[in-house]
Amino acid sequence: MPIYTQSRSRVIKFIFITIFVIITAQLFNLQIVSNKYQRLADDNAIYKKKIYPNRGIIFDKNGRAILDNAIMYDLMVTPAQVKNIDTAYICQLLHIDTVAFRKRMLEAITKNTKYRPSIFEPLLSSELYARLDENLYRLPGFDLLERPIRIYPYKNAAHILGYIGEADSNIIKRSNYFYEIGDWVGRSGLEAYYESILMGQRGIQHLIRDNKNRIQGSYANGEFDVPAIAGRNLHTYLDIDLQNLLEKLLQNKIGSAVAIDPKTGGILAMASSPTYDPNVLAGPNARRYYAHLQMDTAKSMYNRATQGVYPPGSTFKPLGALVALDEGLITPSFGYNCLGRYTPCGRPACTHSGGGHAGNLTLAIANSCNSYFAHVFRLAIDNHHYKNAEEGLMKWKQYMNAFGLGHRLGIDLTGEYGGYIPDTARYNNPKFFGKNGWNSCSINSLGIGQGDMQLTPLQLANAICIIANKGFYFIPHFVKNIEGETPEDTILHKFRKPVQTVHIADNDFEAVMEGMEEVVLNGTARNARVDSVRICAKTGTVENYAIVYGRRVKQANHSVFVCFAPRENPKIAIAVIVENAGYGATWAGPIASLMIEKYLKGNIPTKRLPELEYVAHANLVPAAIKQWYVQHNYKK
Repeated sequence: MPIYTQSRSRVIKFIFITIFVIITAQLFNLQIVSNKYQRLADDNAIYKKKIYPNRGIIFDKNGRAILDNAIMYDLMVTPAQVKNIDTAYICQLLHIDTVAFRKRMLEAITKNTKYRPSIFEPLLSSELYARLDENLYRLPGFDLLERPIRIYPYKNAAHILGYIGEADSNIIKRSNYFYEIGDWVGRSGLEAYYESILMGQRGIQHLIRDNKNRIQGSYANGEFDVPAIAGRNLHTYLDIDLQNLLEKLLQNKIGSAVAIDPKTGGILAMASSPTYDPNVLAGPNARRYYAHLQMDTAKSMYNRATQGVYPPGSTFKPLGALVALDEGLITPSFGYNCLGRYTPCGRPACTHSGGGHAGNLTLAIANSCNSYFAHVFRLAIDNHHYKNAEEGLMKWKQYMNAFGLGHRLGIDLTGEYGGYIPDTARYNNPKFFGKNGWNSCSINSLGIGQGDMQLTPLQLANAICIIANKGFYFIPHFVKNIEGETPEDTILHKFRKPVQTVHIADNDFEAVMEGMEEVVLNGTARNARVDSVRICAKTGTVENYAIVYGRRVKQANHSVFVCFAPRENPKIAIAVIVENAGYGATWAGPIASLMIEKYLKGNIPTKRLPELEYVAHANLVPAAIKQWYVQHNYKK
């Protein structure tokens, strides 16, 4: 046989052997190694249905559920399985057109591929769910998915409890793809801060379906099912009755208030006004309401209690007194001859005249003498223990930071602001005074809580807790305990340890308390008295300026009030701010007084009910914002 014939024969044999090996290897891969086609077959025959867990319930201090769960349904779509459906029929049911239908299908494919289920229409109304449920066999590729949603039985505490929303691509990426398209996560409030506690774990139910995509029952008797695990419950310090009263008193006003238990740091109530019914962000019209709230010129979704910053006004004076007492610059008997204006600097003015109203510290606090506290501030800045005003200011700022001002406290809500306490870097800036261009007179408005100081209502309430506790505080927080808490749940540990401020003597605190009690007995807030309760308080009337076309324009003053009670055994500390409302005793004071009455006595006495209704129905919203509400026919 010729050599070339033998060579060709070998080549042909090699080709056949190679093809045989390749086919055998591929058969082995398809049947033994790879499960791709098995998965595709399973996907055709088996429907893996997500089971979403109930989120944890949130309770108030008396065990009442203030955030609970209810069941609604999402309409899901798996685009690859949508074949030969009556598009006009489903569009009619959902009140959309064919353009919107195609757009939703494209979004589902883009976000989640055409082989995985995506939300086509979330949170169906009960009527729409019923119609779809009985006609689902006509809509291959569509399915109904049970979805626990949140309900707010008391319609209160929207800024505290927060809301949940679908996880977007950014959240999914940040979670390292722990979340999936269709998952709902906490977007604000306690829902966001305690997401890992409240969320629970998804489950999977395997269902078998026939060649017409109809569910026939459980696959393998549920052997491969993974049950959903409900989220854990939270028990809070919130008193929902006190919260309800506070929101009622703040309605038709722009402002906020915070009430804290000084002994624990537990927040008893926190309100920001205007507010909204949190249920509107949990139902089928959530997107529409969310867009509406985002347009609100009064910023209903903005939590002024933790994010609004204001000069504290005269409510700051007890803190200024503590600094001077601790530094040995004054004693409780120290007086100042006020003639209606702090004459050494030419300002600030005082609403009183004659030395009697500032003859000692108690009288100065009770009558809120501006001249007295401007002078006390200058003593601190020009303290002879420090080489110059710059060093004095930085020491003063250390006190402020120790009082919890000028930095975030670390509350268990997202988005807390830290406020601002000015320092030498600000005043040495050429845009302000410049190096060596200022002295204690230049900035003495800080001594009466004005100037460049900016605090949140939360910080004000916490500072009052420090006075009530004589030198320490607990980081303000809402959650008292987590159901089934384990040593690994470290999220609450930081709230349970007291934070020690500067070591100021108890006698100094007592001297300041004496003045604060006199504020209510014979001073600027006599209308805030509560029978048989010793209240320590301070009023504040905060000058308010706005920048209009580049000019600084005076606006109506803010009404501010801080207090704690009872003096001998403090159980509640409160800060109230009502914007553009005038004197602190006029509006903020009565709100705080009614809260003390409610919390310490359990109810408002009959004789004070007319006062409650008067405050609650007073409309102090600025005219420009009122006009927006009229135009948009907006209701809480």
